[in-house]
Amino acid sequence: MAAMTWDTVVMQATDKADLSRITIVAGQRSGQPCIRGLRVTVWDVLDMLASGMSEDEILSEYPYLEKADFPAVYAYASQVGRKRETR
Repeated sequence: MAAMTWDTVVMQATDKADLSRITIVAGQRSGQPCIRGLRVTVWDVLDMLASGMSEDEILSEYPYLEKADFPAVYAYASQVGRKRETR
């Protein structure tokens, strides 16, 4: 069995995430990536997580979000970060 590289792990995680949950609509939140057309951005969720909130706490505070939104947020942020890193 071949050793898995970090890139392989990230690609598999990204493949499993439903990135169609991330939408970009001109004029909505200044064109920032939002979750399922809601006014909650990828960056809002990442900021909440970085401040120490758990996924369950976020779901409790924002009941219109869904558990399946989190993998999409992580995958989207990973892709954007990779694009910036390789510039």
